[in-house]
Amino acid sequence: MLCAVVLLMTNPVSAETIAIKAGHLIDGGGGPVLSNAVIVIEDERIVAVGADTPIPDGARIIDLSQSTVLPGLIDCHTHITMGPGDDMEPGRRSFVDAAILAPGYARATLEAGFTTIRDLGAPSFVDISLRNAIERGDIPGPRIIAATMPISATGGHGDIVGFSPHIGFNEPSGVADGVIEIRKKIRYEVKYGADVIKLMATAGAMSEEESVDAALYTQEEMDAAVDEARMWGRMVAAHAHGAEGIKRAVRAGVASIEHGTFLDEEGARLMAKTGTYLVKDSYEDRWFMEHAPEWGIPQIMIDKLGKIVAGHEAAFKLARKHKIKIAFGTDAGMIPHGMNARQFRDYIAWGMSPMNAILTATRNAADLLGKSESIGSIKPGLLADIIAVPGDPLVDPGLLERVSFVMKGGEVVKQ
Repeated sequence: MLCAVVLLMTNPVSAETIAIKAGHLIDGGGGPVLSNAVIVIEDERIVAVGADTPIPDGARIIDLSQSTVLPGLIDCHTHITMGPGDDMEPGRRSFVDAAILAPGYARATLEAGFTTIRDLGAPSFVDISLRNAIERGDIPGPRIIAATMPISATGGHGDIVGFSPHIGFNEPSGVADGVIEIRKKIRYEVKYGADVIKLMATAGAMSEEESVDAALYTQEEMDAAVDEARMWGRMVAAHAHGAEGIKRAVRAGVASIEHGTFLDEEGARLMAKTGTYLVKDSYEDRWFMEHAPEWGIPQIMIDKLGKIVAGHEAAFKLARKHKIKIAFGTDAGMIPHGMNARQFRDYIAWGMSPMNAILTATRNAADLLGKSESIGSIKPGLLADIIAVPGDPLVDPGLLERVSFVMKGGEVVKQ
């Protein structure tokens, strides 16, 4: 018997083509501002962009001709699983509370125009689950590069202090001492999904250890942390306020110094030489101090925050003097999620042009994250992460706090 096999040929389903008409276009890569530009998008990526780019036949047109269009913004330092004051109740709130609240924080962040974030500390792998849910399309939110629990010395910033030794906390933590423990803890975090390693190189404000700036790890321990992370293909972001901790972290080879509040000349020269990024937050500390009394924040934390607030401007200006690379970060979670763009206020007030301030959250941030080939600018081949503001943010930078349109990966999420 002869059998005939019939192949039914069908036309492949083609992706929708979208054309965005931009009144003005800031490409996020440092190029000139374009007027009356067109961005052509197919599926999730940009395929053409320019002032003379034709609109393809049949394309769905999004008219932003009265707006300035920019790439989706990137925040390199957030805490997407917590809000202001949330972590002041150890023993009364758990990772379950964080998991319930985090989707709302993620939505607020995305709708504020931040299409990618690096999250630098969350309890019990909640950030990993949130990241995965967003990637599956279960809930809206920015792309998340997650650090899970920060690696911290016993009694340091990242450990729970101030309680009787007879009171125990059973949630997983990043506490590790010595080279062997640190290496093992990094392997544990990578095993369960960490994209980046957060290392507590110094003390901090929002914990009850005595110091705000003391170095917490030896040079040998920091070297081991960076070496182990690198072996697993991970970068290290170092929380570091104090000058000595900053220098130890930079010598170890971290990708970024977070905060850098008490940066000194030696540390600045070292950062410039190694190309280490400074992720500079500031606005949230001032905002948090204003609200701390209503949350019952311990006085020791308020006092330490005061020292940090007083140090921010000098550190920022020293970094710019030495031409240190600066990437945008807010420590959101200390401020309400969605207020991220307020950080631009300080950058500009301290001498940075509005365009260069925008570049910290586009080109520079993408470079720090190793994602320049997919995000951070508007050019062919990159993901269609696109936002718009109703006016010119180079004249009125406050418009960045009032984003009117958000597209992530070719999908409109706010219009």
